[in-house]
Amino acid sequence: MPSSPDEHHTMPTDDQESIVEANQRFYDAHEARDAEAMFAIWAHDDQVHCTHPGWATLLGDSDVQASWRSILDGPGRNQFILTNVVARVDGDAGWVSCDENIVAPGGTTTVAALNVFAKTADGWLLTAHHGSPVFSQHPKDV
Repeated sequence: MPSSPDEHHTMPTDDQESIVEANQRFYDAHEARDAEAMFAIWAHDDQVHCTHPGWATLLGDSDVQASWRSILDGPGRNQFILTNVVARVDGDAGWVSCDENIVAPGGTTTVAALNVFAKTADGWLLTAHHGSPVFSQHPKDV
């Protein structure tokens, strides 16, 4: 007997929906250039990590916050169109991978991002962000 098309498709859990919403708040804060909203989505400890495209990895709340303040206070304004969003939750940890299609005054670009969250009493908080530029050609094709 043929299987139904939905047989292998699983519905997102409440935690997956919550982590996707937390992820969206991260991008909303970035677009709005809202430092307070940005800091509210991050955990605040010495173990948070952030790798902006082209930057060395930043470790610790102080350096991560300083980087976001610099970006959000800087020139330009970005719009994010997220594609290929995939969320995974395992206990009190979860992550979202996505492609950030960034529309900026100078043009558009795509960054592959991985955002790692921890479930806390305050909800899902970001503990790590890693963004890597996507090249128009895959390196193996060059």
